[in-house]
Amino acid sequence: MADTLRDALIGAYRTNPNLQAARAQQRAIDETVPLEKAAGRPSATAGVSYVEFVKASNSSQNGPDRSLGVNLDLGVPIYSGGAVKNAVRAAERRVEAGQADLRATESAIFSQTVAAYMDVIRGEALVGLNANQVEVLRVNTQATSDRFEIGDLTRTDVAQSQSRLALAQGDLRSAQANLIAAREDYIRLTGLAPDELQPPPPLPGLPASVEDAVATALDNNPDIIAAQERAEASGFDIDVAGASRLPRVSVFTGSDYSNTLGSLDIPGSPVSVSQSGLGVQAGVQVSVPLFQGGRPAALQRQAQARSAAALETIIAVERDVIAQVRSAYSSWQAATQIIISTQSAVDAAALSLEGVRAENTVGNRTILDILNAEQELVIARSQLVTARRNAYVAGFTLLAAMGRAEARDLGLGDDGPLYDPQVNYERVRDKWWDWDREPDPVVQSTRTVDIPAADAETPVNDDSGVASGAY
Repeated sequence: MADTLRDALIGAYRTNPNLQAARAQQRAIDETVPLEKAAGRPSATAGVSYVEFVKASNSSQNGPDRSLGVNLDLGVPIYSGGAVKNAVRAAERRVEAGQADLRATESAIFSQTVAAYMDVIRGEALVGLNANQVEVLRVNTQATSDRFEIGDLTRTDVAQSQSRLALAQGDLRSAQANLIAAREDYIRLTGLAPDELQPPPPLPGLPASVEDAVATALDNNPDIIAAQERAEASGFDIDVAGASRLPRVSVFTGSDYSNTLGSLDIPGSPVSVSQSGLGVQAGVQVSVPLFQGGRPAALQRQAQARSAAALETIIAVERDVIAQVRSAYSSWQAATQIIISTQSAVDAAALSLEGVRAENTVGNRTILDILNAEQELVIARSQLVTARRNAYVAGFTLLAAMGRAEARDLGLGDDGPLYDPQVNYERVRDKWWDWDREPDPVVQSTRTVDIPAADAETPVNDDSGVASGAY
């Protein structure tokens, strides 16, 4: 169960499968650095062979019947034209880009969680409003019918009341369906069942102006950072491609041992034949490419074109982020103003309904006037609920676009250590051992099949018909 927005965010942070998958994917990207480093490290191979000569050829009648061979080779690359060095640098930049992507994924899931949390609160409030309206109209319809029976009202008055009741019942069913959908979406994101959700806390760090928001986003938005790191990595790729034109230098040593296992002995011969031999070699190998059919130049031009695309992508992402920030800021400001005006509309509609009811008792207003006033109040209250939801979601979306809506920004570290992708990277970046194996992976996220299906039950309503504590 979750009661607060903090509970919901922690649930998403700890158990959301998409976020867990993104973290695992980042760990896979971390391994590209030791993979590239391996190309510049020593390598050793050993081989053992055993051969039985079943039938000797006519030219080797005195050959051995069997042979055992052992060889050991060690190579150490000395110079590779800068390919290894630049490939490692490119991999390091891509690790940093992946970490920025992980930040973006975390922020996006938090944004979805906040929207789902507010959707549940809004859904509960709307169900409460519509349920209250159905009850009011049911009482009103019964009263209208009673007054019709004594001849105080007409059949038209009764029909108008019945029509409004039927419409209100339909609106209630629709609101209940929307609430169930919102609760299921909440469960999908957080792995928790919503339980009397509390009002969300004020959003921290909202900007004073759209210019401040854009400036913060340009420095902190993870999508921009990821694009910049990938562009830098693509610059190193150009040098890697060009290195295929340059010489390769390596040193090597090897040892070969062979043994015929006594199969060269000639029965009755006084001559002893050597049955084994050991050879050791060491040297330097220099490989100078002379002509490769234009492949190196094509690879480098290809890398340059990809680098140009990566540089343009930075500008494209920057444009998108600026548009997102400005749009979110505008939506947040508009929703905030709508709350003020809609609150005034609710107050006026409530006063109007009270006056219409009073005037109806002295015959100055009809039943239709009361029904219209009640509907206007319900519409105004519904708009107020929606405006409050929209203002909060727009504010959080703005923080996300600014790069300020992650676990570290929201203080979730107080509830346990936060996931730091740098820890895994530092752990694996310099590993050498071929047999250094990780434990088999296990699922970190939680299933939701055991959480009961969501229903449309709502908390106790106050007199206004809005769920208590909704905002």
